[in-house]
This record gives sequence, C-alpha cells and structure tokens, in this order.
Amino acid sequence: MSVDRSRVDLEGHRLEVKLTRAACKVEIQVIGESGKILANAAKAFEGAAAGTVLAVDWSPIRAETVSRIEVWGHDTEGNYVGVAITPWNVKIDHEEVNFETDSDKIRDAEVPKLEASLDKVKDALAKHQDLKGIALYIAGHTDTVGSPEHNLNLSRKRARAIAAWFRGRGLKIPVAWEGFGEHSPIVKTGDEVAEAKNRRVDYILALDPPRLPQGAVTFGWKAL
Repeated sequence: MSVDRSRVDLEGHRLEVKLTRAACKVEIQVIGESGKILANAAKAFEGAAAGTVLAVDWSPIRAETVSRIEVWGHDTEGNYVGVAITPWNVKIDHEEVNFETDSDKIRDAEVPKLEASLDKVKDALAKHQDLKGIALYIAGHTDTVGSPEHNLNLSRKRARAIAAWFRGRGLKIPVAWEGFGEHSPIVKTGDEVAEAKNRRVDYILALDPPRLPQGAVTFGWKAL
C-alpha cells in the first residue's frame, strides 16, 4: 500500500491510497497535536483493481492541527496493511524579498529579510527538535501579469535562488524548492492583474512534502 503524501489535503480532509491487490476497504484514523482522535473514517471499494487511486475523506470533530494519520488498506482476500504518516508542517511568517523585474538575483538590500527568516526557521527547528526528518520547502508564486510560461519559469528561478541562499548559510536540514507561477493564487483574479498577495514565496517546514497543485503543469519538489 502507498499513500501519495503530496496529495494529502489537510484543509479538504482527503487523502489518496493505492493498494497492490484488489481493494476491499480503506480505514483511517486522524490524530491531533493534543494526541486525541479527530476523526475515524472507512470507505468500501468493492474490489477496485490493484493500483486504483482510492480517495478517502474524513470529518474532524473539532479544529486542531493534525499530527498523525494512520491508514489501513484491506484487500478482497482478507489481508490488510497499515501505514502512518505525519503531515506536520509550519509556514514561516516572513517579509517578502523584492526582486527587480524579471530577475532572480537577491539584492544586498534584501538580505536582512532572509536573515530574519533564517532566525525564525532555526527557532522553529529548536522548538520541534523532537521531530526527525524535517525539511524546508521553498515555493515561489506570481500574479497573472505576463504569460503563464514566463511566470512559471520566473517563480522557479526565484524559489531556487532563495533555497540556495538558505543552503549557503549553513542550514543543515534538507532544502527543496519549486515554482508554481500563477497556478496557486491566494486571490483568484483574471489575466494581467497585478495582485500583491499572489506575488510571494512560501517557506514551509514539513516532515512530508507539501501538497502540490494539480492541473496541466506537472510540479515536483527539487532538492538542492
């Protein structure tokens, strides 16, 4: 059994599973930071073929950060297998780095912003030093001014530049990056709209790779 960690949607309360044999059902238990159970869910799949994407939803009994999800997959022959995932993540609040038009070069005047962000990353790591395997993910985004292809390439270059800056300052944890262009806006707009909230780079500490947007473009986290 495999769980696509990039497709675990904590906000939408959904995950996707694949079994290596015909599927009977999938059960999940969602556990919060408090250690208490937030949800139990089960869904029957009535012999779905091996390799079929099996989507399971859950309804939490209260709002709380999810720290662990236990998943059990049952096949039609009575066998089952379980796996636990830890979708813990923290977005680092920060001041955005301003780039010159069409540039991915980090100007000297912007470095203090990154230094302040690095301090916040280190503080978060110290606070959660009991968690093993944390990585830093840098996600670049743009508004809709310019062509989608140009914005995608620019967001990737800027995300990589910031990721490289963190790595160059001696950050010991894994660092990965990806650019999403205008494919994941905070504020949905029409084309050629300069929306400041959509021009951003997210800094995410996580145990599992953050969920990737789905669509015509294939995205993937790239390790430095």
